[in-house]
Amino acid sequence: MEQVFTVGFLVAVLAAAIAAGSAILFACLGELLAERSGVLNLGVEGMMLIGALAGVAATLGTGNPWLGAGAAILAGAGMASIHALLAVGLKANQVVSGLALTLFGGGLSAFLGQRYVGLPLPASFGREPVPLLADLPLFGPILFRQDPLVYLSYALVPALWFFVYKTRAGLRLRALGERPEAADAMGIDVDRLRASYVVVGGALAGLGGAAISLGTNPGWTEGMTAGRGWIAVALVIFAGWNPARAALGAWLFGGVEAGQFRLQGAGVDISPFFLGMLPYLFTIVVLVLATRPGARHRLGAPAALGLPYQREERG
Repeated sequence: MEQVFTVGFLVAVLAAAIAAGSAILFACLGELLAERSGVLNLGVEGMMLIGALAGVAATLGTGNPWLGAGAAILAGAGMASIHALLAVGLKANQVVSGLALTLFGGGLSAFLGQRYVGLPLPASFGREPVPLLADLPLFGPILFRQDPLVYLSYALVPALWFFVYKTRAGLRLRALGERPEAADAMGIDVDRLRASYVVVGGALAGLGGAAISLGTNPGWTEGMTAGRGWIAVALVIFAGWNPARAALGAWLFGGVEAGQFRLQGAGVDISPFFLGMLPYLFTIVVLVLATRPGARHRLGAPAALGLPYQREERG
């Protein structure tokens, strides 16, 4: 056992954790934006699946993974626009709308993806070491020998943190989720902005799907997101709606996922089923704790999360 946990083994696990966690991180950041605006989106899993499939289809057609990532973003945004129309425009139940989109995305991706199963991609996002930084002791192999989408996630986390907490637009975003009536009184179009953030969140979920199908696991297989969308939804709660904490949580989940394969490869006698269930067990625990009385306030949940805004008539 002591020979298993060498420095090289731990570095490999941590590097794989960063790579595996990037897909969850993109989806989590997208869900964070939607929930900050007051809209609960449970369709993340379906959006990730559609994004993963669109990324594969576009890459097979063009040979360019960047165009594939762009297609994934558009596909995720398209799925999210349906949720925006139903939950924001028509004031439908947000939980029902989100669950319906997850079922729809899973079924549609399985149907349309039949022709792409097992097809090798002409190109994908491989590891591209960052000059100089990749040679740093320990941190170099872990952080700077990754694929371009992982580097994009690095930049996105501080950018969103600054946007949410340090800009006027971020203040409006938080007002949408906390006091939409106050935002409306200030002249903010609540429904339009909420719908915009839902669509942006869906675009990031689609990119999260592409991070799998074009990055960590190139190609298409049915249901390849394997519940990562649900993990992203729970992770938003775990992170307290904070982008920086979301990154740490995503890498933690990625570490659990990556560690199970490497422990098995190293001959550690632990059931693969036990290791495989750990991320989802943790997700269930987070959701149970979050639904306890008073938990929303303690966790810092937006006060108007999940509540459609009905504008009052003004005299």
